[in-house]
Amino acid sequence: MFCDSGSLQIACHILRDSVRRKSIELNHGATTDLLRRFLLALALALLVACGSSPPQRPMTYTVKRGDTLYAIAWRHGLNYRDIARWNGIGRDYVIYPGQKLKLYPSGRQAKVAASSPAPSKARPTPRTTRTPPPRVPASAAVRWHWPVAGGTPTLTSRPNGGYGLTIGGKLGQEVRAAADGSVVYTGTGLLGYGQLVILKHNDTYLSAYGHTQAVVVREGDRVKAGQRVATMGTGPHGAPLLYFEIRVNGTPHNPLELLPKRK
Repeated sequence: MFCDSGSLQIACHILRDSVRRKSIELNHGATTDLLRRFLLALALALLVACGSSPPQRPMTYTVKRGDTLYAIAWRHGLNYRDIARWNGIGRDYVIYPGQKLKLYPSGRQAKVAASSPAPSKARPTPRTTRTPPPRVPASAAVRWHWPVAGGTPTLTSRPNGGYGLTIGGKLGQEVRAAADGSVVYTGTGLLGYGQLVILKHNDTYLSAYGHTQAVVVREGDRVKAGQRVATMGTGPHGAPLLYFEIRVNGTPHNPLELLPKRK
């Protein structure tokens, strides 16, 4: 049971009020102790379900200056190729400020649009001059390498599903590309990652390097495995660390299953 829509949120509010009333009645009534414990446990489980639903992504996203398709897909946990297909974007993946992108396939969009007023048409704005990175063949094999030397990796579960690695180290330590690829994003526009670098390795794999201190590559650069892309910065609690992700078709995969075993 999840409160991720208006009707379910109302239902959960009603449930909470009902649970509060029942709790009072049970505490002051003549109900047996066993039944009281059962009903309170059931109510607690329902309340936890109502408060534990993951946030829903919006149906559309309006492109802002400096956005890239890769960063938008990363932010919403999607595959950039899906967004391109849903919006008729070419293989250059060029987008422009003010453009409204669908974040669901057309069938899902149509259901929502049927109950919503038609949006006004926005005036087109000039395309950005961002140079798309060179394409990497989908068949290219990815040979993974650790992005930093040493440090103890800690597997981290993401709130919306998937995994990442938190790796401790020294401030200013070199952060290196985990595989051959192209730089498709650098910046601080993705909440929770600090200064971030995203590399595209092929049509399936992307990797990310978060909480960096200094970035030494630019969007559109081709990099080799082991090449320095940044230096290690500090995480949310002030300690030096690198946050590392590998995404497979837009989904954060467990990096420990792809990186070579450390001796």
